[in-house]
Amino acid sequence: VQLQAFGGGLVQAGGSLRLSCAASGRTFRDYAVGWFRQAPGKEREFVAGIGRRGDITGYADSVKGRFTVSRVNSENTVYLQMNSLKPEDTADYYCAGKKSMWYSSQRSEYGYWGQGTQVTVSS
Repeated sequence: VQLQAFGGGLVQAGGSLRLSCAASGRTFRDYAVGWFRQAPGKEREFVAGIGRRGDITGYADSVKGRFTVSRVNSENTVYLQMNSLKPEDTADYYCAGKKSMWYSSQRSEYGYWGQGTQVTVSS
């Protein structure tokens, strides 16, 4: 499966953005998807994940209550709705896929990565 993240941009603190992760391939529904982010000079970190059926989701503590992950398998797309954005959310955001029922917060478990999309939150 090939993945591509898009939808990033520049937004003021308190604003919202919706990122999309578009997948190619008919087997997308076999993959759990994770969202990760990497700020300059920092390690890539887990943000949110969703199981392959969309009924299991999880979030990093730093985004819980502000971000929502969802998927539409018929459209081969996973979304990350980001609300109440903060300057510390500024990073390149990546989506990743693993052929499993369940997502993981460990980036090493993902075998498929899309190119990142940049999110900048101004104060």
